[in-house]
Amino acid sequence: MRAAALMLSCALGVAPSLAAAQDTPPPASVVVAFDRETITPLIVEGLANKDTGRAVEANDPVRIASISKLIMALTALRLVDERKLDLDRDVSNYLGWPVRSPYHPDAPVTLAHLLSHRAGLSDAGGYIVPLGESLEAKFADPAAWRDVGPPGAAAFEYANLGSPLVATVLEKASGERYDRLVERLVFKPLGVKACLNWIGCGPDMEARAVTLYRDTGEVAKDAPAELQPACTIPVAEGVACDLDAYVPGTNASIFSPQGGVRIGMVDLAKIGQGILFNDAFLSDRSSDVLNRVSFEGETEGQEFFCHYWLGFQYINRFPGRCKDGLFDSTDYPELDAVGHSGEAYGLQSGLWLLAGGESGLVYFTTEVPPPAGGEDTGGFTDREKGLIKRAFEQAGRN
Repeated sequence: MRAAALMLSCALGVAPSLAAAQDTPPPASVVVAFDRETITPLIVEGLANKDTGRAVEANDPVRIASISKLIMALTALRLVDERKLDLDRDVSNYLGWPVRSPYHPDAPVTLAHLLSHRAGLSDAGGYIVPLGESLEAKFADPAAWRDVGPPGAAAFEYANLGSPLVATVLEKASGERYDRLVERLVFKPLGVKACLNWIGCGPDMEARAVTLYRDTGEVAKDAPAELQPACTIPVAEGVACDLDAYVPGTNASIFSPQGGVRIGMVDLAKIGQGILFNDAFLSDRSSDVLNRVSFEGETEGQEFFCHYWLGFQYINRFPGRCKDGLFDSTDYPELDAVGHSGEAYGLQSGLWLLAGGESGLVYFTTEVPPPAGGEDTGGFTDREKGLIKRAFEQAGRN
């Protein structure tokens, strides 16, 4: 990243910025800045649940949507460091069944292709495979694929469908259930309390869950009645909601690796710190792999995902050519960042390591109108950009 860093370390000692009293509370939103030594809430406002009137707090757990893919990539890199995984190996060799594009049946599909959205997959046929259904059958369906070149050379297209396949390969390589693998390799080493689809979060975290609402005001996700003991994983009709019988390496789609992580923003900031500053978290080799996003991830024909590599998105590298500017172009024209965006169920979120590599920020905001192309298409809205501008102003006052 360029050296023109905006240092959020100036935010030391900043108290959360609560919205001015008003008749209608603002949408639940949290912005947290971090550097090597500190984690500082800058904006904390709105209600975590409208029925109870409970105000959101800085580390209340929320579904962070596609930032979950970055966490999946970190899990894969940690397995590489354990010498249990090869990002360039044919995933068929792990799974024991063939993963092939019907348009390029002789071309292997690797984790690097999948994590970089270069495998030629499509979400057109759906990407959720419930417990009791076959992941193998899903990828044998031609509807799962696009004729855009062989895997690796395929034109970039953001596809959620690759995430269940990646997570299942990680299970096969490790012999561990995906949620437990992420806990062992990412959450626990960084002192983070988080989970996937509420599995293992426990009643204390569930009591602090942020309910997601659409811009129309209706509940979109994670209302109290949807949490445990209700079933929190996708299950096929007539199949019991029972994880005890689940065999790792068969269908990790049930953990929603594409978007199902629940975590608070203070804990998400710890993951950002781990990437930037924790030498024991990622090996030099894995860190070098991530650094390749700066020169290997360029895509063509994309306005938002203009630069993407192994689960990491690079934004604002090409101002004027791409519509991926999160930061005010007048005040911060040279500020680029690496991380991942998230958008689903009326929520937008982000984890961004800022230019210069010494600071970052994480955030979410709710009740955001869906983008013109529908959910999961990406893009920074005026609401999202306004929230970040307010956070920078808050940091700059101190």
